[in-house]
Amino acid sequence: MSNFQEQVYPVRKNRRNADRREISEFSNRVYKIVKKVPKGKVMTYKEVAGAVNRPRACRAVGNALNKNTDPKVPCHRVIRSDGKIGDYNKGAKKKIELLKREGAI
Repeated sequence: MSNFQEQVYPVRKNRRNADRREISEFSNRVYKIVKKVPKGKVMTYKEVAGAVNRPRACRAVGNALNKNTDPKVPCHRVIRSDGKIGDYNKGAKKKIELLKREGAI
């Protein structure tokens, strides 16, 4: 951000940086849990939220996983509580394909 932009948007810049730190910490906790899900098994967004001590943060778990770019975090192994697949950052079709290949569905 240029010096001019920092002068014009100082509050926005500070708020964005604070949000990144908070989201990053939460996301890292989510990723740590999801990395432990073995092949052929799944967890629900609700279970992951409970595992990071934020039982009502199911949607936040989904948002964190949607932003994941680390291939070591198998976010395709997290599904909805009603048994439906849910979204995936590479598309629901790809998520279904991966889960079938692993024998989870």
